[in-house]
Amino acid sequence: MLYAAASALLPAAVAHAHERNFKLDPRFEPQTVSFSGHSPGTIVVDPRNHFLYLQIDAETAQRYGVGVGRAGLAFRGSATIGRKAKWPSWRPTQNMIRRNPGKYAKYAKGVAGGPGNPLGSRALYLYRGGRDTLYRIHGTTEPSSIGRSVSNGCIRMINAHIEELYERVQVGAKVVVI
Repeated sequence: MLYAAASALLPAAVAHAHERNFKLDPRFEPQTVSFSGHSPGTIVVDPRNHFLYLQIDAETAQRYGVGVGRAGLAFRGSATIGRKAKWPSWRPTQNMIRRNPGKYAKYAKGVAGGPGNPLGSRALYLYRGGRDTLYRIHGTTEPSSIGRSVSNGCIRMINAHIEELYERVQVGAKVVVI
C-alpha cells in the first residue's frame, strides 16, 4: 500500500523517463577540485553555488552539484551524519504539511522507499547534538532541481552521485553548511 503511495507521488516510469531526458550541466558533474580548510572526510555544502564537497585530503575534495532549500528553508551550520539509509522511506515534516496541506497531508503516514520516493536511492541523516534535525542529504526523483534552490530544506543530489557519496562517508562524519 505504501509503495502504491510512493508511485502516486511520482511514478517510477515518469521519474526514469525524466532522468533519461535530463542533461546535467557539466559543472555539476562530480569532479576532483582544489579545496582546503577541513579535515578529510568532512562534507562541506556551499548552497549559494550549489556544490557539496567531500574533503579528500588537505588540498583536494570531490565536488558534486546539489539542489538546496529555497529561501527561509535551508539548513545552516554544522551537523554530523547520524545515520545512513538505502532506499529510505519518507514522511513530510509537520511544517511541510502546514505550509502546503494540499500537497503533503496525503503522505503524512509516510511513503515506502523505492524508485518513486522523493528521497531517492540513498539518504544521509543530519544530526545535531545527538538529535535528528529532519534535514537530509539525499537522492532525488527531480534531477532538474540540481543547481537550484527549490527544496523544503534538504540537500538533493543525482541518485548516482548520492550512491557514490554514501559509500565514501561514515556515520559520524562532520557536515558543514556555509
